[in-house]
Amino acid sequence: MAIDRVINSDSLNAQEESFNISLRPRTLAECVGQAGVIEKLNIAITAAQQRGEPLEHIIFHGPPGLGKTTLANVVAKEMNVSLRASSGPALNKQGDVMGLLTNMNTGDILFIDEIHRLSTPVEEFIYPAMEDFRVDFTVDSGIHAKTINFPLKRFTLIGATTRLGLLSPPLRGRFGLLYHLDFYSTDELTRILDRSAGLLQLPCRDGTLELIAARSRGTPRVANRLLKRVRDYAQVKGSGKLEMDIVENALKMEQIDSLGLDELDRAFLRTLADVYEGGPAGIEAIAATLGEERDTLEDVVEPYLLQVGFVRRTKRGREITKSACEHLNLKHHKMKEGSDQTELFE
Repeated sequence: MAIDRVINSDSLNAQEESFNISLRPRTLAECVGQAGVIEKLNIAITAAQQRGEPLEHIIFHGPPGLGKTTLANVVAKEMNVSLRASSGPALNKQGDVMGLLTNMNTGDILFIDEIHRLSTPVEEFIYPAMEDFRVDFTVDSGIHAKTINFPLKRFTLIGATTRLGLLSPPLRGRFGLLYHLDFYSTDELTRILDRSAGLLQLPCRDGTLELIAARSRGTPRVANRLLKRVRDYAQVKGSGKLEMDIVENALKMEQIDSLGLDELDRAFLRTLADVYEGGPAGIEAIAATLGEERDTLEDVVEPYLLQVGFVRRTKRGREITKSACEHLNLKHHKMKEGSDQTELFE
């Protein structure tokens, strides 16, 4: 169920990724939201250009769908250099990285998505490349093995991760710039949707984009996906123009409520409230009850429920909040004695 969720902040397929690329901003001036990150990036880029040097290595971290890949492409555009992209799971051995690094020109950017999933041998191979811009590459094996020292041109490594805590301290320490991307406000998402609607030549009534933005879970990728779904609905069921009733009916058909919760979110909250009497309950127990993977709940469901204050993480497990019960008309169980409200981000 989680894979097909409309409000899943991960990219669903190559076709959607191509659609998203067409809507991405290409310069810092076109970027909406993340004002603090944009300002710091602008200063770092300007300073590097004035000195005629490549940028320091950069890490973008935060929930999926917030624009980490987009910002990497924007940085390359602003620096007027080439970007080569890969991902942690795709770089299985040293030779995979070697092919990328030896083709880098001075100032070029190597972007590694899901960098926390790099294997240990590949990660250790990258250390001297990041620090000294040279690598020791082993050819052949056994008694014929020999190590060749390859000098590299000065490049910039940009890593993106949804789990900064899973990066090893040695790797994290080699990045000079670490930027956290947070969820977007409804106003920021409305401005993003307004730009997207303009690029798609999609006419909209006042208030329709705000309605979509409010249900986009603070995530531009989700906002653009909903805009695409509503556009299709308006084309088939209406005149092709976004009207309030068209947008409301389209979102109702997708089972997305006024706060952007879908059926999996509601099932998670109902399980906590009804089966575990409000909690605390362990994430493994909730996952088993729902028939979902623990990682799915931790990476896809919980971040937004924590952000809107519908779930608490405590030492003893997850607890539902009173506001969540009021939103779903569920019975609110009083907190069990001894329950610790301290949030723990495991």
